Amino acid sequence: MSDVRVRLDLAYDGTNFAGWAAQPGLRTVEGVLSAALHTITRLPVRLTVAGRTDAGVHAAHQVAHFDLPSAVWQALPGRSPRSSGQALVERLTGVLGREAGPVRGASDVVVLGAQEVSADFDARFGALARHYRYRVADGLAPRDPLRRTHVLWQRGELDVAAMQQAVGVLVGEHDFLSFCKPRPGASTVRTLQYLQWERGTVGSDAGLVVLTVGADAFCHSMVRSLVGASLAVGLASRDAAWLASLVARPCRTQAAPVAPPHGLVLERVDYPPTAHLAAQAARAKVVRRLPTRP
Repeated sequence: MSDVRVRLDLAYDGTNFAGWAAQPGLRTVEGVLSAALHTITRLPVRLTVAGRTDAGVHAAHQVAHFDLPSAVWQALPGRSPRSSGQALVERLTGVLGREAGPVRGASDVVVLGAQEVSADFDARFGALARHYRYRVADGLAPRDPLRRTHVLWQRGELDVAAMQQAVGVLVGEHDFLSFCKPRPGASTVRTLQYLQWERGTVGSDAGLVVLTVGADAFCHSMVRSLVGASLAVGLASRDAAWLASLVARPCRTQAAPVAPPHGLVLERVDYPPTAHLAAQAARAKVVRRLPTRP
């Protein structure tokens, strides 16, 4: 019998994880989730994810997919009237809760939904955009100890206007080598769709300095490097011309500083309509290079 492709939507607190990717001897989101799926299906499950978050980085809405034999998928509800997706979410909730144990008390991974999708759906290559948020409490902001694992506490007062003015040159398609740790054979060319620094005025972010940023994709440590470079400008230890030089002359010898991970949250991932999934995945798999300048 053929396989079905299953989309998982999930959220997690990255504080006690060594990142997304499975690593021997370390607790990771992929490792915990794969083990939970194996417990339920009795099969090895290979997960593909939209964003391989680093250790300490959180996700409000992450997306992954895996393939499962149709018979196993259809058998998940048993005799209940639930759909296969509903049954999987409920069973994952139970298994993940047991994995958390009495020490953590509640799971730091929550599966928000599970559904059968087109075989063309690819959580990684099919994505149109990823959206992140980074929160900073500077000298003007309130410091809430209950959010200390989700907000960077930064000494000094940040010049938010200078930060926003400086990062304008980063929007668009560029080689972000100065902001990325390159992987062998991979490109560091990305299209930054928007980048906005502002001081929050309402709700739980009131007073905090908050970055919202979106791109077609981000390479390793890119968002945290964008934050690190922006903070250097905001603290007046670097100027806007320095930041512009990082993107004008991409190289690792003048790499941007990398901000700590715990202020960063993956907020959401966008996908095209089903009819356009295959074409989007094909485009994303092409290694990108900037046009040669005359």
